[in-house]
Amino acid sequence: MGLFTGLLTLPLAPVRGTMWIAERLLEEAERELNDPESIEQQLLDAEARFERGEITAEEFERIEDELLRRLTAGGGF
Repeated sequence: MGLFTGLLTLPLAPVRGTMWIAERLLEEAERELNDPESIEQQLLDAEARFERGEITAEEFERIEDELLRRLTAGGGF
């Protein structure tokens, strides 16, 4: 980037920085969302909640289906 271009785009620097941070946060959120270990832990947590009576069988099945779908879609299975 030349000096002239750098000076002209200088007012956009905060926007570019904010966008860079937002992109890194999105990448990390997606990585955590599709992490097999995280999904397996969520499944264990849902099972424990079901066993304690905190959620119904239907809620557990819905959670389990979603987590297993994410796990298989992410290549964890």
